[in-house]
Amino acid sequence: MCGIVGYVGRQDAVPLLIEGLQRLEYRGYDSAGVAAVKNGTLRVAKAEGKVRDLLDGLPKKVAGPIGIGHTRWATHGPPSDLNAHPHVDADEHVAVVHNGILENADSLRAELEREGVEFLSDTDTEILAHLVGRSTQPELEDKVREALRRVQGAYGIAVIDTRTPDRIVVARNGSPVVLGIGNREMLVASDVAALVKHVQQVVFLDDGEMAVLTADGFTTSTLDRKKTDKEPQEIEGDVEDYEKGGYEHYLRKEIADQPQAVAGTLRGRLDERFATAHLGGIELSARDLRTIRRVKILGCGSAYYSGIVGAELIESLARLPADAEPASEFRYRNPVIDPDTLYLAVSQSGETFDTLAAVHEVQRKGGRVLGVVNVVGSSIARACEGGIYLHAGPEVSVASTKAFNASVVAFALLALHLGRVRDLSPADGKRLITGLERLPDQIATVLEDEEVVRQAAQRFADAPSAFYIGRVRGYPIALEGAQKLKELSYVHAEAYPASELKHGPLALISPEMPTVVIAPDDHLIDKNRSAMEQIKARGGPVVAVGHSPFAGLADETLIVPKNEPELDSVLLGVPLQLLAYHASMLLGRDVDQPRNLAKSVTVE
Repeated sequence: MCGIVGYVGRQDAVPLLIEGLQRLEYRGYDSAGVAAVKNGTLRVAKAEGKVRDLLDGLPKKVAGPIGIGHTRWATHGPPSDLNAHPHVDADEHVAVVHNGILENADSLRAELEREGVEFLSDTDTEILAHLVGRSTQPELEDKVREALRRVQGAYGIAVIDTRTPDRIVVARNGSPVVLGIGNREMLVASDVAALVKHVQQVVFLDDGEMAVLTADGFTTSTLDRKKTDKEPQEIEGDVEDYEKGGYEHYLRKEIADQPQAVAGTLRGRLDERFATAHLGGIELSARDLRTIRRVKILGCGSAYYSGIVGAELIESLARLPADAEPASEFRYRNPVIDPDTLYLAVSQSGETFDTLAAVHEVQRKGGRVLGVVNVVGSSIARACEGGIYLHAGPEVSVASTKAFNASVVAFALLALHLGRVRDLSPADGKRLITGLERLPDQIATVLEDEEVVRQAAQRFADAPSAFYIGRVRGYPIALEGAQKLKELSYVHAEAYPASELKHGPLALISPEMPTVVIAPDDHLIDKNRSAMEQIKARGGPVVAVGHSPFAGLADETLIVPKNEPELDSVLLGVPLQLLAYHASMLLGRDVDQPRNLAKSVTVE
């Protein structure tokens, strides 16, 4: 969601801050700002809107060798210049940028107002600036410690002070903070994307940790002043991975990346000799795996939908009861944590707050939880006891595409692994390995038929709403397809099991209401044909996604190659990504940054 960038070194910080903020634009935001210190003076510039709006009005006097920047996604108070970060204290010595939400903001604000503090914004972040600025502690890091002891909630913060113009103090609790180690300079950000052009090594702060950055290095400690030792990690990927690669949008590039992304998820993990998958991040013996009696998958949004596919794969291949649940609801129902259940937390960014909270809930009650994440070193990856990295490459666009399919493939690998430990035959194992190896080329084949999808997308450009339906393996793909249409085009869409159509939704079918039917050539094909007939009998347009044409039933058919039935979900979802993309283009939407949404949801 919000983005943080900071720099201390010998260069002018502001151009680096602006560049870093531009690399964080995919996270979703509504205002931006920078602050820098030069010759003992703090200069701040901020603006509602995009980073380009900030840049257009940026005064030349906002400069200096140390600075912090921010992109804000509104929580406390509407988008405005005043509510944009950085926020400063009354004496204009301290500037603060902050990701997260302070839960006791109202009481702290009231207390400060009784003490005579006048607030300029509606934000909770300005409270931090005043707390730090009013502290009588001698060192900036101690001022920040004192302030943070008074706040409750999630935060990732960066603080500068004109009285100590050689350092940035940063801290984290529930919101990511990453240090970038340069040559006689240090950077900090909320995401590696802002650092990748300038550094090769990074350090991830843990919850309850803070760091002091100077041009010559960094130190880390807990809020209780206990020093911590952090090992730098090499950045995975390079700056080109965060570029559009000749495409108009990141989203379209990432759809095109999927053959390579799926190949990356599979690389080195298929064992043809023993007809199984090797998953080095799962440090459970075959004996441990055989003690598992149930699998529970936790995720949000597209990650949750991939979890539904994953649960079906695990149940069918490993013959283990499995289900998926929204991580955002999980901890609030006081769940019973079973020691014989394997919990899986899935998140592209590895920073999704609700999913991380669900991980902590499982661990607090004695359960074991593994991560299925894309970003190496992310919070969920480090919180879990092991897991599967997707290796899909950076995903910049807010709407997930390649990470969704990489997650499904990762679940297929896990299902194969669990199945072979249990009762899945070597013949079935080899059959699935062959199918997995075919996926990258088959995805590339689907992408070659983009013009057909573009034509089908015209049916949605003027539609007030749409249905997506499917059965069993097709249902979660319908959920994900409807999600993509909503996210990208703002056309209302709902997904239902096709069997539920006649139990209510059929009342809405009309010539103005297109329905996407996920209809692979499987044992339910006749059932899906029957659903199409019911829709056509009521004048509803039908777009079918399957393995062969549906003459007389579908107005448009998006055909995908046939793989093994368990793996068809990966291929069936690709045309739906293109469908949503082209509907969005026809409607003139902001494809990479849909309104009100953020890539990494780090607040509740």
